[in-house]
Amino acid sequence: MTELSSGPMPPSALRGDNRGDRVTGASWASRSPVLGRRGMAATSHPLASQIAIDTLKKGGSAVDAAIAANAALGLMEPTGSGIGGDLFAIVWDPASEKLHGLNASGRAPRGQTLGQLKDRLGGKTAIPDYGSLAVSTPGAVDGWFMLHEKFGKLSMADNLAPTIDYAREGFPVSQVIADHMQQHAAGYPVAFGRGAIEEIDNYRSTYLVGGAAPVEGQVFRNPNLAATLSLIGRDGRDAFYCGEIADTIDAYFRRIGGPLRKADFEQHTGNWTAPVSVNYRGYDVWELPPNGQGIAVLQMLNILEGFDLHSMGHNSADHLHVMTEAKKLAFEDRARFYADPDFYGVPLEGLLSKDYAVERRRVIQMDAAMQGVDHGDPKLIGGDTVYLTTADETGMMVSLIQSNYMGMGSGLVPDGLGFMFQNRGTQFSLSDGHPNVYAPGKRPFHTIIPAFLTKDGHPVMSFGLMGGAMQPQGHAQIIVNMLDFGMTVQEAGDAARFHHLGSTEPTWQGRMTDGGTLQLESGITRPVYDELARRGHRLEVTTGPFGGYQAVKRDLDTGVYWGGTEMRKDGLAIGY
Repeated sequence: MTELSSGPMPPSALRGDNRGDRVTGASWASRSPVLGRRGMAATSHPLASQIAIDTLKKGGSAVDAAIAANAALGLMEPTGSGIGGDLFAIVWDPASEKLHGLNASGRAPRGQTLGQLKDRLGGKTAIPDYGSLAVSTPGAVDGWFMLHEKFGKLSMADNLAPTIDYAREGFPVSQVIADHMQQHAAGYPVAFGRGAIEEIDNYRSTYLVGGAAPVEGQVFRNPNLAATLSLIGRDGRDAFYCGEIADTIDAYFRRIGGPLRKADFEQHTGNWTAPVSVNYRGYDVWELPPNGQGIAVLQMLNILEGFDLHSMGHNSADHLHVMTEAKKLAFEDRARFYADPDFYGVPLEGLLSKDYAVERRRVIQMDAAMQGVDHGDPKLIGGDTVYLTTADETGMMVSLIQSNYMGMGSGLVPDGLGFMFQNRGTQFSLSDGHPNVYAPGKRPFHTIIPAFLTKDGHPVMSFGLMGGAMQPQGHAQIIVNMLDFGMTVQEAGDAARFHHLGSTEPTWQGRMTDGGTLQLESGITRPVYDELARRGHRLEVTTGPFGGYQAVKRDLDTGVYWGGTEMRKDGLAIGY
Protein backbone atom coordinates (compact mmCIF):
# COMPACT_ATOMS: atom_id res chain seq x y z
CA MET A 1 0.00 0.00 0.00
CA THR A 2 1.32 3.43 -0.94
CA GLU A 3 1.00 5.62 2.12
CA LEU A 4 0.20 9.32 2.04
CA SER A 5 3.33 11.44 2.35
CA SER A 6 2.94 14.67 0.41
CA GLY A 7 0.06 16.26 2.36
CA PRO A 8 -2.95 18.07 0.92
CA MET A 9 -2.80 20.31 -2.13
CA PRO A 10 -2.15 23.98 -1.29
CA PRO A 11 -5.19 26.31 -1.14
CA SER A 12 -4.07 27.88 -4.42
CA ALA A 13 -4.94 24.63 -6.18
CA LEU A 14 -8.61 25.62 -6.12
CA ARG A 15 -8.09 29.24 -7.09
CA GLY A 16 -9.85 30.19 -10.27
CA ASP A 17 -6.61 30.90 -12.12
CA ASN A 18 -5.13 27.61 -10.90
CA ARG A 19 -1.84 29.08 -9.79
CA GLY A 20 -1.30 26.01 -7.63
CA ASP A 21 0.60 22.88 -8.61
CA ARG A 22 -0.26 21.44 -12.01
CA VAL A 23 0.24 17.95 -13.35
CA THR A 24 1.07 16.67 -16.79
CA GLY A 25 -2.11 14.61 -16.80
CA ALA A 26 -4.20 17.80 -16.84
CA SER A 27 -2.74 19.08 -20.09
CA TRP A 28 -5.93 19.75 -22.00
CA ALA A 29 -9.59 20.60 -21.66
CA SER A 30 -12.47 20.72 -24.12
CA ARG A 31 -12.80 24.44 -23.44
CA SER A 32 -11.71 27.03 -20.91
CA PRO A 33 -13.76 27.57 -17.74
CA VAL A 34 -16.60 30.09 -18.00
CA LEU A 35 -16.30 33.17 -15.78
CA GLY A 36 -18.87 35.42 -14.16
CA ARG A 37 -18.95 37.96 -11.37
CA ARG A 38 -22.68 38.33 -10.66
CA GLY A 39 -23.88 34.83 -11.32
CA MET A 40 -23.38 31.49 -13.05
CA ALA A 41 -25.47 28.63 -14.40
CA ALA A 42 -24.25 25.25 -15.61
CA THR A 43 -26.78 22.75 -16.94
CA SER A 44 -26.94 19.92 -19.46
CA HIS A 45 -28.92 22.00 -21.99
CA PRO A 46 -27.90 25.42 -23.38
CA LEU A 47 -31.47 26.77 -23.36
CA ALA A 48 -31.91 25.78 -19.73
CA SER A 49 -28.69 27.58 -18.82
CA GLN A 50 -29.90 30.64 -20.72
CA ILE A 51 -33.22 30.55 -18.87
CA ALA A 52 -31.37 30.41 -15.55
CA ILE A 53 -29.27 33.46 -16.43
CA ASP A 54 -32.34 35.36 -17.66
CA THR A 55 -33.98 34.58 -14.31
CA LEU A 56 -31.00 36.03 -12.44
CA LYS A 57 -31.12 39.16 -14.59
CA LYS A 58 -34.79 39.64 -13.69
CA GLY A 59 -33.80 39.80 -10.02
CA GLY A 60 -34.32 36.17 -9.18
CA SER A 61 -32.20 34.29 -6.67
CA ALA A 62 -30.00 31.31 -7.46
CA VAL A 63 -32.90 29.14 -6.28
CA ASP A 64 -35.31 30.84 -8.71
CA ALA A 65 -32.77 30.23 -11.48
CA ALA A 66 -32.41 26.59 -10.48
CA ILE A 67 -36.18 26.02 -10.47
CA ALA A 68 -36.54 27.72 -13.85
CA ALA A 69 -33.71 25.64 -15.32
CA ASN A 70 -35.04 22.41 -13.83
CA ALA A 71 -38.49 23.04 -15.30
CA ALA A 72 -36.86 23.63 -18.69
CA LEU A 73 -34.86 20.40 -18.47
CA GLY A 74 -38.04 18.46 -17.73
CA LEU A 75 -39.31 19.64 -21.09
CA MET A 76 -36.08 19.68 -23.10
CA GLU A 77 -34.35 16.65 -21.59
CA PRO A 78 -37.25 14.32 -20.75
CA THR A 79 -34.83 11.41 -21.06
CA GLY A 80 -33.45 12.34 -17.65
CA SER A 81 -35.92 14.45 -15.70
CA GLY A 82 -39.39 15.85 -15.29
CA ILE A 83 -42.11 16.59 -12.77
CA GLY A 84 -42.89 12.88 -12.57
CA GLY A 85 -39.60 12.38 -10.71
CA ASP A 86 -37.77 13.30 -7.51
CA LEU A 87 -35.35 16.04 -6.49
CA PHE A 88 -32.49 16.62 -4.07
CA ALA A 89 -30.63 19.88 -3.44
CA ILE A 90 -27.93 21.50 -1.36
CA VAL A 91 -28.08 25.30 -1.03
CA TRP A 92 -25.39 27.59 0.33
CA ASP A 93 -27.24 30.46 1.98
CA PRO A 94 -24.99 33.53 2.47
CA ALA A 95 -27.45 35.04 4.96
CA SER A 96 -27.12 32.17 7.43
CA GLU A 97 -23.64 31.19 6.18
CA LYS A 98 -24.59 27.53 6.15
CA LEU A 99 -25.63 24.70 3.86
CA HIS A 100 -29.25 23.57 3.66
CA GLY A 101 -30.10 20.10 2.34
CA LEU A 102 -33.41 19.09 0.78
CA ASN A 103 -34.68 15.55 0.27
CA ALA A 104 -37.68 15.86 -2.05
CA SER A 105 -37.98 12.18 -2.91
CA GLY A 106 -41.28 10.33 -2.95
CA ARG A 107 -42.55 7.24 -1.23
CA ALA A 108 -44.08 3.91 -2.15
CA PRO A 109 -47.87 3.64 -2.44
CA ARG A 110 -49.34 3.54 1.06
CA GLY A 111 -52.13 1.17 0.11
CA GLN A 112 -49.91 -1.67 -1.13
CA THR A 113 -48.14 -4.04 1.26
CA LEU A 114 -45.03 -6.09 0.49
CA GLY A 115 -47.20 -9.20 0.27
CA GLN A 116 -49.58 -7.56 -2.17
CA LEU A 117 -46.63 -6.36 -4.28
CA LYS A 118 -45.17 -9.87 -4.40
CA ASP A 119 -48.55 -11.27 -5.41
CA ARG A 120 -48.75 -8.78 -8.27
CA LEU A 121 -45.23 -9.72 -9.34
CA GLY A 122 -46.33 -13.33 -9.73
CA GLY A 123 -43.11 -14.93 -8.57
CA LYS A 124 -40.69 -12.37 -10.04
CA THR A 125 -37.76 -11.71 -7.73
CA ALA A 126 -37.38 -8.02 -8.61
CA ILE A 127 -39.64 -5.08 -9.34
CA PRO A 128 -39.77 -4.49 -13.12
CA ASP A 129 -38.02 -1.43 -14.52
CA TYR A 130 -41.23 -0.27 -16.21
CA GLY A 131 -44.92 -0.06 -15.45
CA SER A 132 -46.96 0.97 -12.42
CA LEU A 133 -45.24 -1.24 -9.85
CA ALA A 134 -42.04 0.79 -10.31
CA VAL A 135 -43.77 4.13 -9.67
CA SER A 136 -43.35 6.05 -6.43
CA THR A 137 -44.92 9.41 -5.60
CA PRO A 138 -43.12 12.21 -7.50
CA GLY A 139 -41.46 14.72 -5.19
CA ALA A 140 -39.95 17.28 -7.60
CA VAL A 141 -42.81 19.80 -7.60
CA ASP A 142 -43.00 19.77 -3.83
CA GLY A 143 -39.22 20.30 -3.80
CA TRP A 144 -39.56 23.37 -6.03
CA PHE A 145 -42.03 24.95 -3.65
CA MET A 146 -40.01 24.11 -0.55
CA LEU A 147 -36.94 25.73 -2.09
CA HIS A 148 -38.96 28.69 -3.32
CA GLU A 149 -40.63 29.34 0.02
CA LYS A 150 -37.27 29.52 1.76
CA PHE A 151 -35.05 31.20 -0.86
CA GLY A 152 -37.15 32.42 -3.82
CA LYS A 153 -37.63 36.05 -4.88
CA LEU A 154 -39.68 35.85 -8.08
CA SER A 155 -43.10 34.23 -8.29
CA MET A 156 -43.34 30.58 -9.30
CA ALA A 157 -45.40 31.68 -12.29
CA ASP A 158 -42.41 33.81 -13.39
CA ASN A 159 -40.01 30.91 -12.90
CA LEU A 160 -42.13 28.52 -14.98
CA ALA A 161 -43.09 30.99 -17.72
CA PRO A 162 -40.08 30.41 -20.04
CA THR A 163 -40.63 26.64 -20.08
CA ILE A 164 -44.35 27.09 -20.65
CA ASP A 165 -43.57 29.22 -23.71
CA TYR A 166 -41.08 26.69 -25.08
CA ALA A 167 -43.55 23.85 -24.47
CA ARG A 168 -46.24 25.66 -26.48
CA GLU A 169 -44.07 27.11 -29.25
CA GLY A 170 -41.49 24.34 -29.49
CA PHE A 171 -37.70 24.04 -29.31
CA PRO A 172 -35.12 22.21 -31.46
CA VAL A 173 -34.04 18.86 -30.00
CA SER A 174 -30.30 18.62 -29.37
CA GLN A 175 -28.01 15.77 -30.38
CA VAL A 176 -27.54 13.67 -27.24
CA ILE A 177 -31.17 13.98 -26.18
CA ALA A 178 -32.43 13.06 -29.65
CA ASP A 179 -30.30 9.93 -29.58
CA HIS A 180 -31.66 8.95 -26.17
CA MET A 181 -35.28 9.58 -27.19
CA GLN A 182 -34.78 7.31 -30.19
CA GLN A 183 -33.43 4.56 -27.94
CA HIS A 184 -36.46 4.82 -25.67
CA ALA A 185 -38.84 4.85 -28.64
CA ALA A 186 -37.45 1.42 -29.49
CA GLY A 187 -37.44 0.13 -25.92
CA TYR A 188 -40.85 1.08 -24.57
CA PRO A 189 -42.87 -0.88 -27.17
CA VAL A 190 -40.81 -3.97 -26.31
CA ALA A 191 -41.59 -3.54 -22.61
CA PHE A 192 -45.26 -2.97 -23.46
CA GLY A 193 -45.32 -6.11 -25.58
CA ARG A 194 -43.98 -8.09 -22.66
CA GLY A 195 -46.69 -6.75 -20.37
CA ALA A 196 -44.39 -4.61 -18.21
CA ILE A 197 -46.12 -1.35 -19.18
CA GLU A 198 -49.90 -1.28 -18.83
CA GLU A 199 -50.52 1.59 -21.27
CA ILE A 200 -48.35 3.12 -23.99
CA ASP A 201 -50.60 5.37 -26.10
CA ASN A 202 -50.05 8.40 -23.86
CA TYR A 203 -46.28 8.05 -24.21
CA ARG A 204 -46.60 7.88 -27.98
CA SER A 205 -48.88 10.91 -28.26
CA THR A 206 -46.68 12.97 -25.92
CA TYR A 207 -43.12 12.14 -26.97
CA LEU A 208 -43.31 10.91 -30.55
CA VAL A 209 -43.74 13.14 -33.59
CA GLY A 210 -45.58 11.51 -36.47
CA GLY A 211 -45.10 8.14 -34.78
CA ALA A 212 -41.33 8.47 -34.41
CA ALA A 213 -38.94 9.97 -31.88
CA PRO A 214 -37.73 13.46 -32.81
CA VAL A 215 -34.35 13.73 -34.51
CA GLU A 216 -31.64 16.28 -33.90
CA GLY A 217 -32.78 19.75 -34.94
CA GLN A 218 -36.45 18.82 -35.15
CA VAL A 219 -38.85 21.14 -33.31
CA PHE A 220 -40.61 19.42 -30.41
CA ARG A 221 -43.69 20.70 -28.56
CA ASN A 222 -45.49 19.53 -25.45
CA PRO A 223 -48.70 21.58 -25.04
CA ASN A 224 -50.02 19.25 -22.33
CA LEU A 225 -46.98 19.96 -20.17
CA ALA A 226 -47.45 23.69 -20.83
CA ALA A 227 -50.99 23.45 -19.46
CA THR A 228 -49.83 21.45 -16.42
CA LEU A 229 -47.06 23.91 -15.56
CA SER A 230 -49.44 26.84 -16.07
CA LEU A 231 -51.83 25.31 -13.54
CA ILE A 232 -48.96 24.77 -11.07
CA GLY A 233 -47.74 28.34 -11.56
CA ARG A 234 -51.22 29.73 -11.01
CA ASP A 235 -52.55 27.54 -8.19
CA GLY A 236 -49.31 26.44 -6.51
CA ARG A 237 -48.14 23.17 -5.05
CA ASP A 238 -51.62 21.96 -4.12
CA ALA A 239 -52.69 21.89 -7.75
CA PHE A 240 -50.30 18.95 -8.17
CA TYR A 241 -50.73 17.18 -4.83
CA CYS A 242 -54.31 17.89 -3.79
CA GLY A 243 -56.24 19.33 -6.72
CA GLU A 244 -57.03 18.81 -10.38
CA ILE A 245 -53.71 17.19 -11.35
CA ALA A 246 -53.85 14.72 -8.46
CA ASP A 247 -57.42 13.80 -9.45
CA THR A 248 -56.31 13.08 -13.00
CA ILE A 249 -53.42 10.94 -11.76
CA ASP A 250 -55.68 8.98 -9.41
CA ALA A 251 -58.15 8.27 -12.21
CA TYR A 252 -55.29 7.19 -14.52
CA PHE A 253 -53.85 4.65 -12.09
CA ARG A 254 -57.30 3.25 -11.35
CA ARG A 255 -57.88 2.87 -15.09
CA ILE A 256 -54.64 0.94 -15.70
CA GLY A 257 -54.77 -1.03 -12.43
CA GLY A 258 -51.79 0.62 -10.73
CA PRO A 259 -51.46 1.07 -6.94
CA LEU A 260 -50.72 4.83 -6.67
CA ARG A 261 -53.62 6.97 -5.38
CA LYS A 262 -54.47 10.61 -4.69
CA ALA A 263 -53.99 9.92 -0.98
CA ASP A 264 -50.29 9.25 -1.68
CA PHE A 265 -50.00 12.73 -3.17
CA GLU A 266 -51.99 14.37 -0.39
CA GLN A 267 -49.73 12.84 2.28
CA HIS A 268 -46.45 13.54 0.48
CA THR A 269 -43.91 15.92 1.94
CA GLY A 270 -40.25 16.61 1.34
CA ASN A 271 -37.78 17.10 4.18
CA TRP A 272 -35.07 19.61 4.99
CA THR A 273 -32.08 17.57 6.08
CA ALA A 274 -28.59 18.41 7.29
CA PRO A 275 -25.84 17.61 4.77
CA VAL A 276 -22.99 15.44 6.05
CA SER A 277 -19.28 15.76 5.29
CA VAL A 278 -15.79 14.41 5.60
CA ASN A 279 -12.58 16.38 5.34
CA TYR A 280 -10.36 15.51 2.39
CA ARG A 281 -7.01 17.23 1.86
CA GLY A 282 -8.14 20.18 3.99
CA TYR A 283 -11.50 20.68 2.26
CA ASP A 284 -14.93 19.59 3.49
CA VAL A 285 -16.88 17.52 0.94
CA TRP A 286 -20.65 17.57 1.56
CA GLU A 287 -23.34 15.10 0.52
CA LEU A 288 -26.89 14.28 1.68
CA PRO A 289 -27.49 11.29 3.98
CA PRO A 290 -29.52 8.22 2.92
CA ASN A 291 -31.96 7.26 1.43
CA GLY A 292 -29.51 8.49 -1.23
CA GLN A 293 -26.04 7.13 -2.03
CA GLY A 294 -24.10 10.35 -1.39
CA ILE A 295 -22.18 9.03 1.59
CA ALA A 296 -20.53 6.44 -0.72
CA VAL A 297 -18.51 9.41 -2.05
CA LEU A 298 -17.43 10.28 1.47
CA GLN A 299 -16.54 6.68 2.27
CA MET A 300 -14.43 6.47 -0.89
CA LEU A 301 -12.61 9.69 -0.07
CA ASN A 302 -11.91 8.57 3.49
CA ILE A 303 -10.29 5.42 2.11
CA LEU A 304 -8.38 7.29 -0.61
CA GLU A 305 -7.04 9.84 1.86
CA GLY A 306 -4.45 7.29 2.97
CA PHE A 307 -2.87 7.04 -0.50
CA ASP A 308 -0.48 9.47 -2.16
CA LEU A 309 -2.48 9.75 -5.37
CA HIS A 310 -0.53 12.77 -6.59
CA SER A 311 2.73 10.78 -6.62
CA MET A 312 1.06 7.87 -8.36
CA GLY A 313 0.23 10.08 -11.36
CA HIS A 314 -3.16 10.87 -12.82
CA ASN A 315 -4.91 7.88 -14.41
CA SER A 316 -1.91 5.66 -13.76
CA ALA A 317 -2.49 1.99 -13.02
CA ASP A 318 -1.93 2.58 -9.29
CA HIS A 319 -4.32 5.56 -9.25
CA LEU A 320 -7.14 3.76 -11.06
CA HIS A 321 -6.58 0.58 -9.08
CA VAL A 322 -6.94 2.12 -5.62
CA MET A 323 -9.92 4.23 -6.68
CA THR A 324 -11.67 1.16 -8.08
CA GLU A 325 -10.96 -0.88 -4.96
CA ALA A 326 -12.19 1.95 -2.72
CA LYS A 327 -15.38 2.04 -4.78
CA LYS A 328 -15.91 -1.70 -4.31
CA LEU A 329 -15.59 -1.34 -0.55
CA ALA A 330 -17.94 1.64 -0.31
CA PHE A 331 -20.52 0.06 -2.60
CA GLU A 332 -20.69 -3.13 -0.56
CA ASP A 333 -21.65 -0.98 2.42
CA ARG A 334 -24.05 0.91 0.14
CA ALA A 335 -25.82 -2.36 -0.70
CA ARG A 336 -26.07 -3.40 2.95
CA PHE A 337 -26.75 -0.23 4.93
CA TYR A 338 -28.22 2.57 2.76
CA ALA A 339 -32.00 2.91 3.14
CA ASP A 340 -34.80 5.22 4.25
CA PRO A 341 -33.76 6.39 7.76
CA ASP A 342 -37.42 6.55 8.80
CA PHE A 343 -37.48 2.75 8.54
CA TYR A 344 -33.90 1.79 9.41
CA GLY A 345 -31.22 3.16 11.69
CA VAL A 346 -28.44 3.84 9.16
CA PRO A 347 -25.08 3.66 11.04
CA LEU A 348 -24.03 7.01 9.59
CA GLU A 349 -21.39 7.94 12.15
CA GLY A 350 -19.66 4.60 11.81
CA LEU A 351 -19.75 4.58 8.03
CA LEU A 352 -18.08 8.03 7.88
CA SER A 353 -15.57 7.39 10.65
CA LYS A 354 -11.88 7.85 9.79
CA ASP A 355 -11.10 4.81 11.96
CA TYR A 356 -13.54 2.72 9.94
CA ALA A 357 -11.83 3.92 6.75
CA VAL A 358 -8.48 2.75 8.10
CA GLU A 359 -9.91 -0.72 8.68
CA ARG A 360 -11.42 -0.88 5.20
CA ARG A 361 -8.27 0.50 3.55
CA ARG A 362 -6.24 -2.44 4.88
CA VAL A 363 -8.25 -4.79 2.65
CA ILE A 364 -6.82 -3.22 -0.52
CA GLN A 365 -3.85 -4.99 -2.13
CA MET A 366 -1.86 -3.04 -4.69
CA ASP A 367 -1.00 -6.05 -6.86
CA ALA A 368 -4.41 -7.74 -7.13
CA ALA A 369 -7.99 -6.66 -7.78
CA MET A 370 -10.59 -7.85 -5.27
CA GLN A 371 -13.00 -10.34 -6.79
CA GLY A 372 -15.42 -10.49 -3.87
CA VAL A 373 -15.96 -8.00 -1.06
CA ASP A 374 -17.83 -8.26 2.20
CA HIS A 375 -19.50 -5.27 3.76
CA GLY A 376 -17.93 -3.84 6.91
CA ASP A 377 -19.39 -3.55 10.40
CA PRO A 378 -19.56 0.21 11.01
CA LYS A 379 -21.61 -0.26 14.19
CA LEU A 380 -18.45 -1.53 15.85
CA ILE A 381 -16.95 1.90 15.23
CA GLY A 382 -19.43 4.07 16.83
CA GLY A 383 -30.65 6.04 -12.00
CA ASP A 384 -30.78 8.84 -16.05
CA THR A 385 -30.70 12.14 -14.37
CA VAL A 386 -30.11 15.87 -14.81
CA TYR A 387 -27.79 17.88 -12.62
CA LEU A 388 -27.60 21.66 -12.57
CA THR A 389 -25.95 24.32 -10.49
CA THR A 390 -26.58 28.04 -10.20
CA ALA A 391 -25.12 30.97 -8.26
CA ASP A 392 -26.13 34.60 -7.78
CA GLU A 393 -24.48 37.89 -6.84
CA THR A 394 -25.33 37.51 -3.13
CA GLY A 395 -23.17 34.40 -2.95
CA MET A 396 -26.05 31.92 -2.88
CA MET A 397 -25.09 28.69 -4.65
CA VAL A 398 -27.44 25.81 -5.53
CA SER A 399 -26.50 22.21 -6.21
CA LEU A 400 -29.61 20.47 -7.58
CA ILE A 401 -30.21 17.05 -9.08
CA GLN A 402 -33.47 15.68 -10.46
CA SER A 403 -34.43 12.44 -12.11
CA ASN A 404 -37.06 10.08 -13.45
CA TYR A 405 -34.49 7.31 -12.81
CA MET A 406 -33.95 4.71 -15.53
CA GLY A 407 -34.39 6.05 -19.05
CA MET A 408 -37.31 8.42 -19.33
CA GLY A 409 -39.04 6.65 -16.46
CA SER A 410 -41.77 4.05 -16.07
CA GLY A 411 -43.24 4.49 -19.55
CA LEU A 412 -46.51 5.76 -18.02
CA VAL A 413 -47.79 9.22 -18.94
CA PRO A 414 -50.98 10.34 -17.13
CA ASP A 415 -53.88 11.41 -19.34
CA GLY A 416 -53.34 14.87 -20.81
CA LEU A 417 -50.62 16.01 -18.35
CA GLY A 418 -47.53 15.85 -20.57
CA PHE A 419 -45.01 14.13 -18.26
CA MET A 420 -43.85 10.61 -17.45
CA PHE A 421 -43.77 8.99 -14.01
CA GLN A 422 -40.46 7.88 -12.56
CA ASN A 423 -39.55 4.22 -12.04
CA ARG A 424 -37.61 4.77 -8.84
CA GLY A 425 -39.51 2.00 -7.03
CA THR A 426 -37.51 -0.61 -8.92
CA GLN A 427 -34.68 0.15 -6.48
CA PHE A 428 -36.51 -1.47 -3.56
CA SER A 429 -35.31 -4.83 -2.31
CA LEU A 430 -37.82 -7.69 -1.99
CA SER A 431 -35.71 -9.50 0.62
CA ASP A 432 -37.45 -9.67 3.98
CA GLY A 433 -35.40 -8.01 6.70
CA HIS A 434 -33.14 -6.03 4.38
CA PRO A 435 -32.95 -2.30 5.30
CA ASN A 436 -34.10 -1.35 1.78
CA VAL A 437 -36.97 -3.85 1.56
CA TYR A 438 -40.22 -2.47 0.12
CA ALA A 439 -42.79 -1.11 2.59
CA PRO A 440 -45.87 1.12 2.15
CA GLY A 441 -45.00 4.80 2.47
CA LYS A 442 -41.25 4.09 2.40
CA ARG A 443 -38.67 5.90 0.29
CA PRO A 444 -36.63 3.63 -1.98
CA PHE A 445 -32.86 3.71 -2.17
CA HIS A 446 -31.90 6.67 -4.36
CA THR A 447 -28.98 7.18 -6.73
CA ILE A 448 -29.23 10.94 -7.37
CA ILE A 449 -26.90 13.05 -5.24
CA PRO A 450 -25.99 16.76 -5.24
CA ALA A 451 -22.62 17.73 -3.76
CA PHE A 452 -20.83 20.74 -2.32
CA LEU A 453 -17.28 21.70 -1.31
CA THR A 454 -16.30 24.15 1.43
CA LYS A 455 -13.03 25.37 2.92
CA ASP A 456 -12.84 26.62 6.51
CA GLY A 457 -16.58 27.26 6.50
CA HIS A 458 -16.57 29.17 3.20
CA PRO A 459 -18.33 28.01 -0.01
CA VAL A 460 -15.95 26.75 -2.70
CA MET A 461 -17.89 24.69 -5.24
CA SER A 462 -21.34 23.27 -5.98
CA PHE A 463 -21.04 20.28 -8.27
CA GLY A 464 -22.58 17.04 -9.38
CA LEU A 465 -22.21 14.23 -11.89
CA MET A 466 -25.34 12.45 -13.06
CA GLY A 467 -25.62 8.81 -14.03
CA GLY A 468 -26.87 6.16 -11.58
CA ALA A 469 -24.08 4.24 -9.85
CA MET A 470 -21.56 6.39 -11.76
CA GLN A 471 -22.42 9.32 -9.52
CA PRO A 472 -20.41 8.49 -6.38
CA GLN A 473 -17.52 7.30 -8.53
CA GLY A 474 -17.71 10.49 -10.56
CA HIS A 475 -17.90 12.75 -7.52
CA ALA A 476 -14.79 11.13 -6.08
CA GLN A 477 -12.94 11.45 -9.41
CA ILE A 478 -13.79 15.17 -9.66
CA ILE A 479 -12.58 15.85 -6.11
CA VAL A 480 -9.38 13.87 -6.64
CA ASN A 481 -8.76 15.58 -9.99
CA MET A 482 -8.97 19.00 -8.35
CA LEU A 483 -7.45 18.43 -4.91
CA ASP A 484 -4.81 15.82 -5.71
CA PHE A 485 -3.95 16.87 -9.26
CA GLY A 486 -4.69 20.61 -9.30
CA MET A 487 -7.05 20.61 -12.27
CA THR A 488 -9.36 23.50 -13.11
CA VAL A 489 -13.12 23.18 -12.79
CA GLN A 490 -13.31 22.35 -16.52
CA GLU A 491 -10.28 20.06 -16.72
CA ALA A 492 -11.57 18.03 -13.78
CA GLY A 493 -14.68 17.16 -15.77
CA ASP A 494 -12.93 16.60 -19.08
CA ALA A 495 -10.32 14.15 -17.79
CA ALA A 496 -10.81 10.53 -18.85
CA ARG A 497 -12.95 8.61 -16.35
CA PHE A 498 -13.46 5.10 -15.14
CA HIS A 499 -16.75 3.42 -14.22
CA HIS A 500 -16.82 0.21 -12.23
CA LEU A 501 -19.96 -1.89 -12.38
CA GLY A 502 -20.94 -5.22 -10.92
CA SER A 503 -20.95 -4.42 -7.20
CA THR A 504 -23.71 -5.84 -5.02
CA GLU A 505 -26.88 -3.81 -5.51
CA PRO A 506 -29.10 -2.23 -2.81
CA THR A 507 -31.88 -4.51 -4.08
CA TRP A 508 -29.70 -7.28 -2.55
CA GLN A 509 -29.87 -9.41 -5.67
CA GLY A 510 -26.65 -11.36 -6.08
CA ARG A 511 -23.28 -10.58 -4.55
CA MET A 512 -20.15 -9.55 -6.43
CA THR A 513 -17.94 -12.62 -6.76
CA ASP A 514 -16.06 -11.92 -10.00
CA GLY A 515 -14.65 -8.44 -9.32
CA GLY A 516 -17.13 -6.75 -11.62
CA THR A 517 -16.10 -4.86 -14.77
CA LEU A 518 -13.91 -1.77 -14.90
CA GLN A 519 -14.96 0.41 -17.84
CA LEU A 520 -12.38 2.88 -19.12
CA GLU A 521 -12.62 5.85 -21.45
CA SER A 522 -10.35 5.89 -24.47
CA GLY A 523 -8.06 8.48 -22.85
CA ILE A 524 -6.55 5.75 -20.64
CA THR A 525 -3.25 4.57 -22.16
CA ARG A 526 -2.52 1.03 -23.33
CA PRO A 527 0.26 0.36 -20.79
CA VAL A 528 -2.12 1.31 -17.97
CA TYR A 529 -4.79 -0.95 -19.45
CA ASP A 530 -2.35 -3.87 -19.62
CA GLU A 531 -1.17 -3.36 -16.04
CA LEU A 532 -4.72 -3.22 -14.69
CA ALA A 533 -5.51 -6.43 -16.55
CA ARG A 534 -2.43 -8.05 -15.02
CA ARG A 535 -3.74 -7.20 -11.55
CA GLY A 536 -6.97 -9.05 -12.27
CA HIS A 537 -9.36 -6.30 -13.35
CA ARG A 538 -11.82 -7.32 -16.05
CA LEU A 539 -11.65 -4.36 -18.43
CA GLU A 540 -13.78 -2.76 -21.11
CA VAL A 541 -12.99 0.32 -23.17
CA THR A 542 -16.28 2.03 -23.94
CA THR A 543 -17.98 5.34 -24.67
CA GLY A 544 -20.06 5.20 -21.52
CA PRO A 545 -21.83 5.54 -19.26
CA PHE A 546 -19.48 8.06 -17.64
CA GLY A 547 -22.03 10.54 -16.32
CA GLY A 548 -22.74 14.21 -16.90
CA TYR A 549 -20.83 16.81 -14.87
CA GLN A 550 -21.64 20.44 -14.04
CA ALA A 551 -19.93 22.68 -11.50
CA VAL A 552 -19.73 26.26 -10.25
CA LYS A 553 -16.68 27.21 -8.20
CA ARG A 554 -16.22 30.48 -6.35
CA ASP A 555 -12.75 32.00 -6.08
CA LEU A 556 -12.09 32.46 -2.38
CA ASP A 557 -10.09 35.65 -2.97
CA THR A 558 -12.00 37.54 -5.68
CA GLY A 559 -15.53 36.13 -5.43
CA VAL A 560 -15.49 35.40 -9.20
CA TYR A 561 -17.50 32.35 -10.29
CA TRP A 562 -15.87 29.72 -12.50
CA GLY A 563 -18.21 27.39 -14.39
CA GLY A 564 -17.45 23.96 -15.79
CA THR A 565 -19.72 21.86 -17.98
CA GLU A 566 -19.78 18.32 -19.31
CA MET A 567 -18.22 17.80 -22.75
CA ARG A 568 -20.06 14.46 -23.02
CA LYS A 569 -23.48 16.17 -22.98
CA ASP A 570 -25.25 18.98 -24.84
CA GLY A 571 -24.84 21.42 -21.95
CA LEU A 572 -23.42 24.85 -21.36
CA ALA A 573 -22.12 27.02 -18.55
CA ILE A 574 -23.00 30.72 -18.77
CA GLY A 575 -21.60 33.50 -16.61
CA TYR A 576 -23.30 36.77 -15.65
